[in-house]
Amino acid sequence: MINVFGSLMGPEELEEVRTSLEAQWIGIGPKTAAFEKGFAERLGLPGFVLLDSGSNALHLAVKLLDLPPGSDILVPSFTWIACAHAVVLCGHRPVFADVDLDTHNITLKTAQAALTPKTRAVMVVHYGGLPARVDEIEALGLPIIEDAAHSVDSKLKGAHCGGLGEVGIYSFDAIKNLAMGEGGGLTAKDPARLARARQLRYCGIGKSGFEASASKDRWWEYNVTDFFPKMLPSDIAASIGLAQLRKLDAMQAYRRRIWELYQKEFASLGWLVRPQDAPADATHSYFTYCVRVPAGRRDAFAKYLYQNGIYTTLRYHPLHMNKIYGSQSKLPVCERLNEEALSLPIHPGLKDADVAQIVDSVKAWKG
Repeated sequence: MINVFGSLMGPEELEEVRTSLEAQWIGIGPKTAAFEKGFAERLGLPGFVLLDSGSNALHLAVKLLDLPPGSDILVPSFTWIACAHAVVLCGHRPVFADVDLDTHNITLKTAQAALTPKTRAVMVVHYGGLPARVDEIEALGLPIIEDAAHSVDSKLKGAHCGGLGEVGIYSFDAIKNLAMGEGGGLTAKDPARLARARQLRYCGIGKSGFEASASKDRWWEYNVTDFFPKMLPSDIAASIGLAQLRKLDAMQAYRRRIWELYQKEFASLGWLVRPQDAPADATHSYFTYCVRVPAGRRDAFAKYLYQNGIYTTLRYHPLHMNKIYGSQSKLPVCERLNEEALSLPIHPGLKDADVAQIVDSVKAWKG
């Protein structure tokens, strides 16, 4: 079966992990610091805090805004559940916004339609790696939480996604463009927020005993600054991340090659709507290749591909349709995507033969 998502692991990752194991650094340590520095430098960020997951990074990002309890935060409905969970876990209410049919992103227009008197922030997700128009959404005058989980290599007007809003997060789980197995992280424009993020990720402890030992006696004593769960990364994950960071340009070039081949080969298929390319002032990360098939035919198409050894999926089931959030919203574009959208395989683990099989199978469908 050809997987819809995947990573590319090899001897570079094994070597980085080996040196960490030999040094007995399996928790947070020097590889974590090295990854944080290298990642921030590559993306031109003011700083970066590595965490154990992108989902926890979202939780921490919402926490850092210090919004009034019970605030409303706009969240695009066509995204992963961690976006809304983070809002709820911080004592706020997610208010779901519709997205643009072609980009699958929240826009200024869809955000304006979802505003409430209690709206205090907006979460922007760069769906599939295509940058949302943060520059336009800024007109709302609200703090922006930027979810760049799909967008580690995306840019808008020359600036990397994740660094455009007040707080931005990234994901490095097993299927992301830069994969650690599990991992995520956070950046912020305000250095004070970055410093606070470092404190909060270790149960709100101001300094660990190791950090404090050089500056005081009784270094085993510590000051707890806030109530917060442990979100520490490990040097094992950071080791994998360091190797992946060095390979990122090559992996991105391969993703782009697959994307461009799909765009060319599927151009003549009148029944299939291809995803939108990045505009001239933006750069795509090519995390997903999400097509649209007319309602009533998408499921049959997915089953046909599965029977031909090609796994596909829908990313994502609209959040406002999940009863747990108690939403009464009617969001026509998200609901249409729920019936038409389908992600085809695109990742650096695909072989040329896999890509050829995908192209031939899609073009051969007579549904």
